[in-house]
Amino acid sequence: MVKLRDAETAAKIVRKMKELDVKCRFMHICGTHQDTIVRFGLTPMLAEAGIEVHQGPGCPVCVTTSKEVADAITLARAGITVTAFGDMMRVPTTIGSLFDARAEGADVRIVYSIEDAVRMAREQPGKPLVFVGVGFETTAPSTGVPLLKGDVPENFYIYSCHRYTLPCIDEILGMGEIKVNGLIEPGHVAVITGVTPFEKFSTVNHIPQVVCGFEPLDMLMSCYMLAKQVKEGRHEIENEYSRVVKQDGNPKAKAILEEVFTPVDREWRGFPVIKKSAMALKPEFAAHDATKQFEDILAKTPLVEKEAHGCSCGEVLRGIISSEQCPLFGTACKPTSPKGPCMVSAEGNCNIAYRFRGKL
Repeated sequence: MVKLRDAETAAKIVRKMKELDVKCRFMHICGTHQDTIVRFGLTPMLAEAGIEVHQGPGCPVCVTTSKEVADAITLARAGITVTAFGDMMRVPTTIGSLFDARAEGADVRIVYSIEDAVRMAREQPGKPLVFVGVGFETTAPSTGVPLLKGDVPENFYIYSCHRYTLPCIDEILGMGEIKVNGLIEPGHVAVITGVTPFEKFSTVNHIPQVVCGFEPLDMLMSCYMLAKQVKEGRHEIENEYSRVVKQDGNPKAKAILEEVFTPVDREWRGFPVIKKSAMALKPEFAAHDATKQFEDILAKTPLVEKEAHGCSCGEVLRGIISSEQCPLFGTACKPTSPKGPCMVSAEGNCNIAYRFRGKL
């Protein structure tokens, strides 16, 4: 439950929601929001007020496709040093994982930043090194910084799995698989993008939205703000996280995204191809683009299944089912033996649900 010092405030917010007397289903687009909801036992508190909050595609490792993971494995097995963040290492595919490739003798390394990868490349001149960049607008600027500085060795390359958040939201609303009364927008993405880009979903799709922070009270307050919009028949974008998120976001970070990346069409795990939803390196950075420099190797990537047999990660990411409704959850699929990335990543819905069982 929420910390004792916040209990009175939390109870007041829940009481205000009850007074609105509305039944609402909201969706968030953030793995950290899911962690907050489950870790602090907010689900039953919200249910008392008639509020359901569904998980969405907010985990960057989870939405990265099996094909992209298989590409990284193929590069590693071809003798190229591959570096990635820790969660990516354990994502399973039908040709194994990056950890499996390392166990076979491939040079696969965990890094904590792109700077780590750049340093490693300098330490092995003449041997190519690929950094697998994963994440939304929050982390993509850091991938772009070394390229803009021109501070990378010739043997350093980037395989970009970075994605834009808004096209996926557009896709979810357009697919119409799940009816939601409001959207809880990710505070960390909005720190970069600002609030303005989200306005179209309220003006065009007529859906209430709130940009939300990451504390339990942030989540409760955001749900109250959405419920209040529903009650009053409004559909606006409001900023609960105004202590950090500004209307126009972070100009420097946005400029890096504009200078380094170009939007391209790409599949997301659980989704079809989403137009202009992925970040590819611009042509001027082709010398450090793994997809361009190792095109012949990547052409040999084996075909892989989108999901392991029985895994429902795609449906979980689209908010159609909860993690517990996947037939593999907690039995064949556990953090020690994951069948899909939703159980691997610390921001994955299944991993969160498994770690905090009993708090739902």
